[in-house]
Amino acid sequence: MNYEYVESQSQLTELCDRLRSESHIYFDTEFVSEDVYLPDLCLVQIAAGEILAIVDPKRIDDMNVFWELIAGGDHVSVVHSGREEFLFCYRATGKAPANLFDTQIAGGLIGMEYPASFGNLILRLLDEKLPKGETRTDWRVRPLSSRQIEYALNDVAYLGPAAQELEKELTKLDRTSWLQEEMTSWQEALIESTQRARWRNVSGTGSLSRRSLAIVRELWKWRDKRASAANIPARRILRDDLIAELAKRKSSNLKQIRAIRGMQRSDLNRYFEEIADAIQIALELDENDCPSSQPSWNQGKQYGVLGQFLAAALGSICREAKVAPSLACTVQDVRDLIAHHMDGAPEAPSLAQGWRAEVIGKTIEDLLDGSLVVRVGDPRAVEPLAFDRRND
Repeated sequence: MNYEYVESQSQLTELCDRLRSESHIYFDTEFVSEDVYLPDLCLVQIAAGEILAIVDPKRIDDMNVFWELIAGGDHVSVVHSGREEFLFCYRATGKAPANLFDTQIAGGLIGMEYPASFGNLILRLLDEKLPKGETRTDWRVRPLSSRQIEYALNDVAYLGPAAQELEKELTKLDRTSWLQEEMTSWQEALIESTQRARWRNVSGTGSLSRRSLAIVRELWKWRDKRASAANIPARRILRDDLIAELAKRKSSNLKQIRAIRGMQRSDLNRYFEEIADAIQIALELDENDCPSSQPSWNQGKQYGVLGQFLAAALGSICREAKVAPSLACTVQDVRDLIAHHMDGAPEAPSLAQGWRAEVIGKTIEDLLDGSLVVRVGDPRAVEPLAFDRRND
């Protein structure tokens, strides 16, 4: 493939000047995230019109000129599974990529597997098999090999033709508005994730008391600050299971902290005082200032039974509608809709809104009120379940 390798600030500025006239910019990134606090950007691949380029962020002082270009203008920004691409742009500019189109999400909205790898997407849409072999490469090492460059360029060279096929199918199914809706909610969720403290994501803390949750929150804040300063993953500072155990014990006593199995690591010794201080802050909080457990509207046994039953029918509903079940909803989403339908849970769940209500929510509500029944049709068929509407 003929491509340009951009490794200076002047080259990047000149490339961005040419990209401004393009209607579609297809881009991808290579990064390393295993041993850093935030993903380390190592490569940006770009295709647009006659342009095919690799940008080397390791040799460029300021990548913001590129991210400002992606966030501005009237072009369509096309990515595949673009969570990190979105976040690189948002962290750099405070803005989302302009008119973002994610081929992985688009594929799920026409009934393809979700989440689909880029290789599987290209095989399904274009009948092309992309070479593998560089998925575990360390993209920080220079110089890059010809195989690494070819692998990286393939991720954008085929992105345009794939997006065009997806656009045709979305138009045929009258689902372009679905994609717009999904891209909007997906981006809003990503932005929200960057702005909230994610201490509730600490595993093993779902059933803790309010006081214990306050300890989880303080330890998470301390751990996050330490990890950011050291530029290492937070789990390397203090594991989730240790935070949960410290929260359960509710003690800032150094001897009791040291006695917890797993706290004997030599690198933790220097943190014991700080850990104790964080716990003490939580212990001294007024009870009203302690976080409450997240409310659940579907703890009744009937919700579990109904959720399991309807989840079994969910695959048939989605495949009949040509939507990937894993994109449409989770079993928890089904339970939330059951609670909303039966008890009037205050917040409208995802299955009662937008295209999901149209495709899935209405069908589930019809099953719940008995106007629609499900039965075994042909047990040998790919879709053995059948849905009948009652006329009485």
